[in-house]
Amino acid sequence: MTDSNRPAVLLIASVPDALIQRLNATYTLYKLYEQTEPLAFLAQTGHEIQAVVTRGDVGVSDAVLENLSNVGMIAVFGVGTDAINLDYTRQKNIRISITSGVLTNDVADMALGLMLSGARNLCSGDRFVREQQWLKQAPSLGVQVSGKKLGIVGMGNIGQAIARRAAAFDMDIAYVSRTEKTDLPWRAVTSVNALAEQSDFLVIAASGGASTRHLIDANVIAAMPEHAWLINVARGSLVDEQALITALQNKQIAGAALDVFAEEPQVPEALLALDNVVLQPHVGSATHETRQRMGDVVFANLDAFFHQRPLPNGL
Repeated sequence: MTDSNRPAVLLIASVPDALIQRLNATYTLYKLYEQTEPLAFLAQTGHEIQAVVTRGDVGVSDAVLENLSNVGMIAVFGVGTDAINLDYTRQKNIRISITSGVLTNDVADMALGLMLSGARNLCSGDRFVREQQWLKQAPSLGVQVSGKKLGIVGMGNIGQAIARRAAAFDMDIAYVSRTEKTDLPWRAVTSVNALAEQSDFLVIAASGGASTRHLIDANVIAAMPEHAWLINVARGSLVDEQALITALQNKQIAGAALDVFAEEPQVPEALLALDNVVLQPHVGSATHETRQRMGDVVFANLDAFFHQRPLPNGL
């Protein structure tokens, strides 16, 4: 049983140790990911839970929420809510907070890093030196990034941060978004296909969810020039992964640089076998500074909820 003076919080998936320590010090903390029989545990303990903490890539299932009769809040360590049934939470009046405004710069940095890594062969160049191939042959040529055409799918905070960085590379920037943002200096395009046709680099920075699943499908990929690169720092679900693999195998596009995957941490063997890809383990926001700030935001929103104040980062 919980201490009546300490609200009960359910942690769905692991988060940084510093945040776990703060949660443990303030609340009665249950870790669902450590339970061998999660639903049986919830059937016995779920009524005690008043708030849930989860990661954006994990979310929380309806099956879990159905066992939490007194839950009033879900605090997301991240900005994605595509793994949460928002219709269900609205129906049950469950409030949601995200770590908005915290990880924008890191994810934008990662997008530029992936773009440069792919175009300039940074990963293969590292292997080239380590394997002492330089003693035997000249390194391969890369592709210039500066001055090229950049298409951004999704012009929210992260998309805009990517555009600002790309502007320093003198790139010709266009974007597609749910609504045209007339206050921005970059050119809006009417469709993803049209954007793909004119992009040397196509960066995916849109939100995940059912409405954007496979937004980048075989038709979009076919519209890209043969020399183009696809960069994804959003969600793996936005890209038809098999269509992308086929295009890469057939050299239909030059390459892809991916921080996210459809079934991560499982990555298709076909992707691993390709030499025209750069692969990262969903680390767009993985810096010490940002993860600390994300933990601070989660804790601040929980504190506001339990003291009946407006959520600083509520949806």
